[in-house]
Amino acid sequence: MDWLREHPEVRTIRVAAADLNGVARGKRIPARFASKVFSEGTRFPFSVMNLDIWGEDIEDSPLVFETGDCDGLLMPTERGFMPMPWLEAPTALLPIWMFHMDGRPYEGDPRQALARVVGRYKAAGLTPVVATELEFFLIDDSGTKLRVPPSPRSGKRRTGGEILSLRALDAFDGFFTALYEACESMDIPADTAISEAGPGQFEINLVHQSDALRAADDTWLFKMLVKGLARRHGFAASFMAKPYDIWSGNGMHTHFSILDAQGNNIFNDGSPEGSDRLRHAVAGCLAALPGSTLIFAPHENSYDRLVPHAHAPTGIGWAYENRTAALRIPSSGPVARRIEHRVAGGDVNPYLMIAAILGAALNGIEDALPAPAPIIGNAYEQGLPQLPATWEGAIDTFATCPHVARIFPPEIIENFLMTKRQELHYMAELSDAEQTELYLDTV
Repeated sequence: MDWLREHPEVRTIRVAAADLNGVARGKRIPARFASKVFSEGTRFPFSVMNLDIWGEDIEDSPLVFETGDCDGLLMPTERGFMPMPWLEAPTALLPIWMFHMDGRPYEGDPRQALARVVGRYKAAGLTPVVATELEFFLIDDSGTKLRVPPSPRSGKRRTGGEILSLRALDAFDGFFTALYEACESMDIPADTAISEAGPGQFEINLVHQSDALRAADDTWLFKMLVKGLARRHGFAASFMAKPYDIWSGNGMHTHFSILDAQGNNIFNDGSPEGSDRLRHAVAGCLAALPGSTLIFAPHENSYDRLVPHAHAPTGIGWAYENRTAALRIPSSGPVARRIEHRVAGGDVNPYLMIAAILGAALNGIEDALPAPAPIIGNAYEQGLPQLPATWEGAIDTFATCPHVARIFPPEIIENFLMTKRQELHYMAELSDAEQTELYLDTV
């Protein structure tokens, strides 16, 4: 409550939690009633955490009519209040997560799923260190076709991608300056920004931190901020996996290492190759990739990105310093030895994504799984086992994967399956243009 007392200009707050698709679900509350929310929480139906991408109930879900659509208790996360710089009126956001009325974590909450994985690490005396890299497009969606917005500086539209172009960044300097100022006010650790391969495509990295829940929070909040702030500047920003057919899609690469109880990186043994436990973590991630593809590619449009020779991995393999591989070990000093997981699109729920990655890595470490030989050269030409190539195939593989069952509780697996099967059914009724319109803002 101290933050609100220091910001008397704030007259309303939003309380919000991430549903299974990563969409913010919440309420608007006058600031004078905020103390009650902070101390006693608020209530949503459990089913709200399990809506489809349209925001509709899941048909035949036991969370709806079978249980009377009963409420769960939502309490503030450790984050507390923060500003919402994309709104005109001074407003505060209070992130929340869901519990049963008796205080037990609700296992259908994606943030609780990540907390469960972090708890496994803590029990083993380990701490994951996580960073995400977020790609997104700035888009003019005011017409019938998506286009790059005109530069506020020159009024011109760029027609192609400009990799690592300062000119492309400077064309939207006002937006990026406001974005970094907003990240500062929200305490989101935004680091380097670059222009990417697509027209109007950019990437911003968030710094490594030894709190996986906070890293996921930052990623979720950053997506919300970028989309909201872009609208305030007169265009859209989208993390949709593949908004343009002919250009590369949006990825969300995740870097992670693991510290022991003394703060030492367990992936570092002083050698250039890294430790045995690095290879065990790699093996765990590779073993879980087929089943967890639905987490990393949760929407129909996601699979337009996961095609050969499109700068997104399709084969199940790993390599040192090789961006065609699903898992890359970047060049670094031994102390910074880490794994880069490159499968996820920008359209993911970051809580589920980070839980899937860290859970799979810990499975491999606990089982001392041997890793296959790292690949050399173009991963698309290695004859590797392949990720599921379709949304339907990924749903079926997720449903029966023992690695997924070891990472996630049964309730979140079943809820996610019901959600994706319902979306698969109704998405078939939409044209490509209608799908794009749906995904552009929601994911």
